[in-house]
Amino acid sequence: MNPDRRQLLGWAAAAALAPGLRLIDLVQARSPEEAASVLQRWGLLIDVEKCSDCDACVGACRDENGWAGHGRPATDAQWIRKASLRDRGTGLVQTLPLMCQHCEHPPCVDVCPTGASFKRADGIVLVDKHICIGCRYCMMACPYKGRSFVHETLEGQQPDAPRGKGTAEACTLCVHRIDAGRIPACVEACAARGGAAMVFGDLNDASSAIVKAMAVHRSATIRPDLGLDPAVHYVNL
Repeated sequence: MNPDRRQLLGWAAAAALAPGLRLIDLVQARSPEEAASVLQRWGLLIDVEKCSDCDACVGACRDENGWAGHGRPATDAQWIRKASLRDRGTGLVQTLPLMCQHCEHPPCVDVCPTGASFKRADGIVLVDKHICIGCRYCMMACPYKGRSFVHETLEGQQPDAPRGKGTAEACTLCVHRIDAGRIPACVEACAARGGAAMVFGDLNDASSAIVKAMAVHRSATIRPDLGLDPAVHYVNL
């Protein structure tokens, strides 16, 4: 699809939606004066040994972004989930939060036919609901099962997290919080009510807490063999 057609589709979809729900406006810049910069790359470092059996991160994400389950696991929204990993050799079972990995080379962006899936300059991977046609190619392309599809009619949406029936969605790293100088809701909740297992920060800033922690603790990403370079790293995985 050529750029002119993509732009035309975006305008047409935006005209049919309620005023104030322009997701593309929300995610393109940190403020009217400060654009998202390629000099930054936001990421997470998660210590699996500190991750308890609680679901504080899941609840915080749900409340912050206005998604909820309906008792149908196959189709419910799932921006973040607690996954269990079992070592086949030792039988050791570990639990960890799993969400969109905000890859440097996101396959969801590569397969999207309209450009609705895109990566912001600072590495955050998002979906523009105004031009998403619901094909779900991105869901099939994601090796982390990080995306959901909105099957339900939506009510009571959060103003900072616009959603849309018939569109794909996933963790946004709480982009609205980042642009306001805050940390993602999951990280905040983990520190307050969980095991303080999550560190958020700029992977390109040598002085950031996340980079300092990665210099001390050996970290790994999930499926590094795919060459996607995720922004979510795990310790003691």
